[in-house]
This record gives sequence, C-alpha cells and structure tokens, in this order.
Amino acid sequence: MSVEQESPATRVGTPVDGVDVLGALSPSRAGDFLSCPLLYRFRTIDRLPEPFSPAAVRGTLVHKVLEDLFDLPAERRTPEQADGMLEPTWDALVAEEPELGAMFGPDEGAAATEWLTSCRTVLERYFTLEDPRRLEPAERELYVEALLESRLLLRGFIDRLDVAPDGAIRVVDYKSGASPSEMFEAKALFQMKFYALVIWRTRGVVPAMLQLVYLGNGEMLRYVPDEADLRATERKVEAIWRAIRQAEESGDWQPSPGRLCDWCAHQALCPAFGGTPPPLPQPAGDASEPVALGPEGGLGPVRDADPGER
Repeated sequence: MSVEQESPATRVGTPVDGVDVLGALSPSRAGDFLSCPLLYRFRTIDRLPEPFSPAAVRGTLVHKVLEDLFDLPAERRTPEQADGMLEPTWDALVAEEPELGAMFGPDEGAAATEWLTSCRTVLERYFTLEDPRRLEPAERELYVEALLESRLLLRGFIDRLDVAPDGAIRVVDYKSGASPSEMFEAKALFQMKFYALVIWRTRGVVPAMLQLVYLGNGEMLRYVPDEADLRATERKVEAIWRAIRQAEESGDWQPSPGRLCDWCAHQALCPAFGGTPPPLPQPAGDASEPVALGPEGGLGPVRDADPGER
C-alpha cells in the first residue's frame, strides 16, 4: 500500500528468459501517457511521491471487501456481511499503512466518518448490480502478463475473471466512481481491451465479455470484443510505447492540460501552471538499451488509480 513500496508486478511477475525485453507497460501507465506525457514522466521516471487520495483509497477499500467477500460460502455473501467487513478491512489497511489515517487532515475524526459512510454507500450499491451468491469467480485480483512479438511486456491486475462452463471468459473490473459519458467510454474500455489482449495472447481465447461495474452511480458498461479489436489494441499499445521511447530519447515530456489537472498532485512542477519540472534523472545506460524490468511506475492498488478510476 505504500507509495514507496515495490510494485506488486515485480513480486509476482514471471521471468522472461532468453528475451531482451524492450520494457513493460500497464494499462494505467499507458493511460497516464495518453492523458499527459509529463504525468507519465513524473510517476514513472521521476517517481515523485503523491499524497493518498480519498477517492483512490475508497476504491482500494471497496475492492478489498469485494475480493474477500468471495472467500465466504455463497450464502454468506450478503449486504449485511459486506457492511460488517468494511471497518475491520479499513483498520487492517491503516495498520499496514499508518499514513492513510492522516489523509483526512486536521478534522480527522469527522472526515473519516463521512468518508467511511461514502464507502458504505458504494459497497451497498454493488448488491443492486450483482448477486454474489450466484457467482463463483475463477480468479480475483489476477496478475496477468504477456510478451508481444515486439518484445514489449504487457502486465496488470484484473479484478475478477469469470469462466462459464463452456469456457467463455468474462473480464470484470470494479470502479468506485461514476460511469463516463459516451465521449469518454473509449478511454474506459481501453483498460479492458488491454486485459483482453493479454488473455488472448496467453490463453488463445478472446474474452466473450468485458464488464465495467460502476459503483458510483450503479451502472454497468459491457463490451463484446473480437480479434480485430484486440489487434487494434495491440497496435495502439505498441504505438504508445514507441512514443514513450521517443520522449525518453529526446527528454521532451509535454504537459497536456485538461480536466484531470484538477486532481494532479504535481501542478507546482508543471509548466502549464507556471512550474518547472525537476532535472531528469541520469539514465543508467544508453537510451537504446532494453528497459530493465524493475518496478514499472506503479501497479500498486492505491497509487495506480486516478480519481474515480477504482
């Protein structure tokens, strides 16, 4: 949970033996670059610390409760059970990361109570969308990775994978925020197509359904991908990686001012707001060398989420 901790992907990722991997990319970091190349730099290259976000931590807490709920026998997966799990799960997260308790500021008690109430509301809404007593997920918080022919490693965590008796796969992702407008649906689906691409390349099966569960307003976004979709996603991911490498080689990381700037922790360093970025870290080697497979800029559950993403 720590901002400074090692990426979970580093701990569970499989070695890529005998292959000079170009680098590794997660959907969140790809999304960072698409939204703002300078944000990608701050998070992935500079590794600047960011304060805990109540919105992102709410997503982490609700995700954890939903994950643990499926450990219980089906008949116990009730709204009352989930509600009873909320505060103990929060206490466990704070015990693991004491700084979480400080994110509410000086009026910690009242703010924390109000925030927990918002978490409870989001959690209750889940049960209006699905009945977990009728679901038996094949996987939860599943780490996935695939090495493309271009030698780019794709990796990330899938909230839930459902597999039907006939082998059909459904990829499910929970979002604690509200569903996007039609204008921003494509951005939301990019993450899911990224995961579908990884599954297709590793299992040889195109997922039958991609499902985003928006707990902020109680809506679902469903999409049925096909091979053409996933080939297009692969081309897009590789194009993003080429653009990242070009920015690394040139040192030119441009800001992209927009609505997400309101939630950015780095405005003081951003030229779009009159700031000056810190000097770029000295590279360990020549820019043409393969990128090392160390922590890839944040696959952790809290810092990986944009406002409302989780």
